[in-house]
Amino acid sequence: MNRRNEVVLFLLVTVGGISVSAQTTFEPPRLADGRPDLQGVWDFRTLTPLQRPEDKADQALLTAEETAELEAQSAARANAAFAPSEVRNEPLPVGGNVGAYNSYWVDQGASVVDDLRTSLIVDPPTGRLPDLQAGIKMAELSLGEDLPGTRPVRVRAAGIGADSWEDRGLAERCLLGFNSGPPIVPAGYNQNIQIFQTADHVVILHEMVHDARIVPLEHREHLPENVRQWMGDSRGYWDGDTLVVETQNFSDKTASFNPSVATAVGSGRTLNLVERFSRVGDDTLLYEYTVDDATTFTRPFTAVLPMKLGEAMFEYACHEGNYGLHNMLSGARTEELAASPGQ
Repeated sequence: MNRRNEVVLFLLVTVGGISVSAQTTFEPPRLADGRPDLQGVWDFRTLTPLQRPEDKADQALLTAEETAELEAQSAARANAAFAPSEVRNEPLPVGGNVGAYNSYWVDQGASVVDDLRTSLIVDPPTGRLPDLQAGIKMAELSLGEDLPGTRPVRVRAAGIGADSWEDRGLAERCLLGFNSGPPIVPAGYNQNIQIFQTADHVVILHEMVHDARIVPLEHREHLPENVRQWMGDSRGYWDGDTLVVETQNFSDKTASFNPSVATAVGSGRTLNLVERFSRVGDDTLLYEYTVDDATTFTRPFTAVLPMKLGEAMFEYACHEGNYGLHNMLSGARTEELAASPGQ
């Protein structure tokens, strides 16, 4: 528990289940208005999965030995990724399907969360997503294959075909980054945010796809119910030294929740999201969120993700995005013509 920094996290049994609370004597740096200074680049990479693995159903915390093994495996993968190509043993198939990114380009983190939890989800106590409501199904699409599905496509990085741009995921269309949320779920790479503060606003910047949430802090009414936005309509306030951000008015073109880049469930239209940001160490920002959507899930759920102070934010210059979607659709049209000569 004490192997990282002064942050100590305790699992507290509450009426609603299990939650995580920051227990620390840390005094955060403060701005001129006396509020905690949350500003900086915050890195949310972690080896801890969103949901508790099924083989650890009754295990809330990793052992020291399990932690060391996971982190050693991560280090080995990183070393292999940066080794010469003949060592990596990942030759590209000539003239065939090259697949997605290899391990060189994916950054899954090097460590688990500070308190060694087996999942980011802390409530329900099982560490897993709650059951879905009757008739609600999880959309699970492959990154490499076209699967049956319907529009709108609410996954972040996948699709249901190549008939139209509307058949591709939101990240492929450069509408939302695949790990930007809200809420934020670690995935892939570019796993960082940058926070800016003034006395009456907070800005949460995700450089991936250049998404910036501007959160008013004064008690301003939410937008009218019929005004829907990709990242919802956020309003913030201070609860002691914790910044609370409440978001509603999500679009029905987004999911209620994206457990991964290629999965989605529900509609953003019925999502109410509460996020909490707390500075709990010189290098740690505690991020907690609760998803409340009674149309999609049988109960709310809460996840806690410690973020570590990072370095400078670099431009997310996804150059294949400049031509990837066009080539995907035009390639599909070419295949159709080849399959139907003379038409």
